[in-house]
Amino acid sequence: MSNLDDTTLDDPVGASLRSHHAALARTLGGAVTYQPDVATFSSLTGDGWPDLAKLLGPGAFADMFSHPVAPPPGWEPVFVLEGRQMIWTGRAPDAGDVVELGAADVPEMLDLTERTRPGPFRQRTRELGTYLGVRDGGTLVAMAGERLHPPGWTEISAVCTAPEARGRGLAARLVGALVARVMARDERPFLHVAESNVGAIALYERLGFETRRRVIFRGFRTPTG
Repeated sequence: MSNLDDTTLDDPVGASLRSHHAALARTLGGAVTYQPDVATFSSLTGDGWPDLAKLLGPGAFADMFSHPVAPPPGWEPVFVLEGRQMIWTGRAPDAGDVVELGAADVPEMLDLTERTRPGPFRQRTRELGTYLGVRDGGTLVAMAGERLHPPGWTEISAVCTAPEARGRGLAARLVGALVARVMARDERPFLHVAESNVGAIALYERLGFETRRRVIFRGFRTPTG
């Protein structure tokens, strides 16, 4: 695993959609994106901007993740966010005391992510991979899961804890449990985090992640004309 090629992480969205997540993909020419109720991430090869505009339709949101090339005129900027991509360099931790979340848990998962804002989460996002949670008195108070899945790698995402349950190490427990599962498949964990989230960066570094590269996340709306 130490010799695992990490160049696929330069375009983790495209690599995921063309491999493990192909069943969740929509493709047109040089553009590929997730089904809209799964995720908004898109990837391009070559001059795929016209293909993506046709694929999404006019005035639609395109989350370009860390695509380095600016769109042509007519695309409306929505957001720019500095972040970093981190990869696991530690040893496999204990799995931890967590529960696996399924379709019946989606309403609670949506409520928790709405309250904590860990990043985009939709009705079918849980289909991207395994999602784990911690319950307190039957209520879901923390969760984390698997998102992008390029060959050999699995992204850990949606790490969130309800305000009333913070300070108990639940995020570390969940991330550790996911890391253990990913490594048991002989894959390697990675994640993305906003540069402004210094607390999360410090936590991930303590758990065994290190920065691979800085990234800039960008979102646009497709031309309406």
